Amino acid sequence: MSSNTNISTEIQAISPVDGRYKNKVLPLISYFSEEALMKYRVRVEIEYFIALCRIPLPQLQSLASSKYEELREIYSSFNTADALEIKEIERTTNHDVKAVEYFIKSKFDSLGLSEYKEFIHFGLTSQDINNTAIPLSLKEAVKEVYMPQCSELLKAIEHKAQEWAKVPMLARTHGQAASPTRLGKEFEVFATRLKEQLKFLEMIPHASKFGGATGNFNAHKVAYREMDWRAFGKSFVEGELGLHHSFPTTQIEHYDHMASLFDCLKRINTILIDLNRDLWTYISMDYFKQQIKKGEVGSSAMPHKVNPIDFENAEGNLGLANAIFEHLSSKLPVSRLQRDLTDSTVLRNIGVPLAHTLIAMQSTLKGFGKLLLNAEKIESDLENNWAVVAEAIQTILRREGYPNPYEALKGLTRTNSKINREAIANFIDTLKVSETIKQELKEITPTNYTGI
Repeated sequence: MSSNTNISTEIQAISPVDGRYKNKVLPLISYFSEEALMKYRVRVEIEYFIALCRIPLPQLQSLASSKYEELREIYSSFNTADALEIKEIERTTNHDVKAVEYFIKSKFDSLGLSEYKEFIHFGLTSQDINNTAIPLSLKEAVKEVYMPQCSELLKAIEHKAQEWAKVPMLARTHGQAASPTRLGKEFEVFATRLKEQLKFLEMIPHASKFGGATGNFNAHKVAYREMDWRAFGKSFVEGELGLHHSFPTTQIEHYDHMASLFDCLKRINTILIDLNRDLWTYISMDYFKQQIKKGEVGSSAMPHKVNPIDFENAEGNLGLANAIFEHLSSKLPVSRLQRDLTDSTVLRNIGVPLAHTLIAMQSTLKGFGKLLLNAEKIESDLENNWAVVAEAIQTILRREGYPNPYEALKGLTRTNSKINREAIANFIDTLKVSETIKQELKEITPTNYTGI
């Protein structure tokens, strides 16, 4: 391996998110990389400065509004070279947000706006920038990357629900043969669960703190006592940034809403784990075959195998994502007194569980694309499990007032004898009911006893 520490390739990455799976999560770079965090910080600083100009503060009245777009160009055209410049400044400051402030000040110098640059970061602490930049990046990543990927998977599940809506299938409760269902309905269960959680997800606010060193606008108030800084903060955060303004706070946003978001994402992932395990199990039961791709190897030792690797990959990545979501949601809302720094390093990892989630969703979709319905096996399982119509028979007998119907069916079905169509028909013939009822009972089969 090269000793050059500047070399960074996918094959040398410590995390598979930045290595093996990098191509699957490329869109997240624009939201959760360090470069992206810098860009969001610059964006908040610039928009805050413009908001101060619009009040206007007396010292900023002379700045023409025509300059606002030039200022916004600082973040809209932000690139890797700018990020590296900030990193170089940080080598001196040893403070990432202060490095951003100095970077912007240098841009003001270039634009001939040096007389205004002391109002960059005016009255703020670094958390006013972090606790707006990070929720903003998270909000936009959820909207622009996560939701489209989730919607694609949801559509695939709904498509399978429609495609297999009329396919009767033996259900299994506790791993044992149970009242038949329809394959499409089982997929509809997952679609409905996901849609309900996505409704919750859309209701969760993306909250931000903005109020100075301990949340009280101390510096703002002492400099401009006549200003309603709380109203300004709310207007800026909600009107300009599109976030929910948390107030009052300590130096940091309390992260309760962010924790709710991570918990909701974790619940969605748990539903997807359930889905992937079910699909894995159906494949093991031979209810599904998998399309074979030329050149692929299922096992290094057993040439015949076509392993359900996509669903296994998805389950593994969903588990990793949930472990991190769990830590994020339980750790972030806890901070000593007015703040400690434990949230800072943790927040740098919020893109990681989202990356594992995206990888899992793509793997699930890939697995879906390989599924081939094995109707013959499904039909065979139904035909070999006539005992499941016992529930239907005893329920009709209850309706007819037949004595002890459950016990009568229990005697038939809880034996080691083969229960088939003929055995059921013979049993029905022994019942003391009308021929009409007997005919009704004989029309029930494992294939048509599927409910609604």
